[in-house]
Amino acid sequence: MTQIQTTTHYKAFKFRLYPTKAQQAVLNEQLRLCRSLYNCALQERRDAYRKCGISLSGYDQKKHLPEIKAALPEYGKVYSQVLQDVILRLDKAFKAFFRRVKAGEKPGYPRFQWRDRFDSLHYPQLGFSVSEKTAFFSRIGNIRIKLHRPIEGKIKTATIKREGDEWYAVYTCEVEARPLPATGSQVGVDVGTTWFAITSEGEFVENPRHYQTAMKKLRTAQRAVARKPNKRSNRRKKTVKRVAKIHRKVARQRLDFHHKTATKLIRENDLIAHEDLNVSGMGRSNLARSIHDVGWSQFFSLLALKAVDAGRQVVRVDPRFTSQACSQCGHTCKQNRVSQARFECIQCGHEMNADENAALNILARALPSGANVSGCAERPLRSLGL
Repeated sequence: MTQIQTTTHYKAFKFRLYPTKAQQAVLNEQLRLCRSLYNCALQERRDAYRKCGISLSGYDQKKHLPEIKAALPEYGKVYSQVLQDVILRLDKAFKAFFRRVKAGEKPGYPRFQWRDRFDSLHYPQLGFSVSEKTAFFSRIGNIRIKLHRPIEGKIKTATIKREGDEWYAVYTCEVEARPLPATGSQVGVDVGTTWFAITSEGEFVENPRHYQTAMKKLRTAQRAVARKPNKRSNRRKKTVKRVAKIHRKVARQRLDFHHKTATKLIRENDLIAHEDLNVSGMGRSNLARSIHDVGWSQFFSLLALKAVDAGRQVVRVDPRFTSQACSQCGHTCKQNRVSQARFECIQCGHEMNADENAALNILARALPSGANVSGCAERPLRSLGL
């Protein structure tokens, strides 16, 4: 009998928590203690290297946690694995720092964390459980939770996260892949700022420009903050929260749009090809605001994650000259791109929308040599409905 092999991957589920005022006070106090532990551990590493030339490891610092609990009883109120994860978090920051130094990149030495930057408690293995209406966390208790969808697979880790005045639980689960039936369709996707995405099938996805839409409200709120120089005033704190709420809404709108667009592409195609863009580098250009607003990095990440779950294939291709090469004859030169929207090959005379031509080239680079992806020029342009 042939045994069917199943593949697993990790998937995160995020749910809203509704702690009482007493529980919020406990959560905020635990965040304060963990932030203090992180900063003290960072200072210890700095002093050990500067004064003695010793590089401490995460294991070296974990060994002293029982001594810290004995000297400072308040740390006994925080679950032991949560404290260990704080040290692990710092250790990961240093490993990433040394990796960047070795690669010749901008190092980015680990920084001390202030109150608004340290906003999560991580349970890496044990000390948590979840039921239909409550989530249990060791040293905190049962917190009311809203499960707006069922949790899949086996829960591996749990994280309590603070976002403004709201609290969330994020569960990382090990789930089995659920391959979708084959469609026989393959598509290339060209992304931009005028249109969010253009496919080789002639489908155009509107760019919603969430940040640009919210700029008027955001500008008003930011000016209100600037008019209140006293950082301790309650009125200024309320205005700062209003600014954060606008930013949070924009981020959620963008995430929702990316989820829907990626899901549609995954459901309709067996292979999705897109450009392997240096988004962080492009984000430092004169189009930085538009590029950050469109959020390509998040979209590509979601597309790859959804492809793993659905058994689809996502291919990143070299983006060079995709907008200058003719999808019919292959002739490449700058003069082929007549305008932002129009492509006309000076060798064979082929004309079509410039972005759709680029999408065809992207798909051609992802397919085996000799595959035919042309023949889309005569199709009318369509809108990718969400």
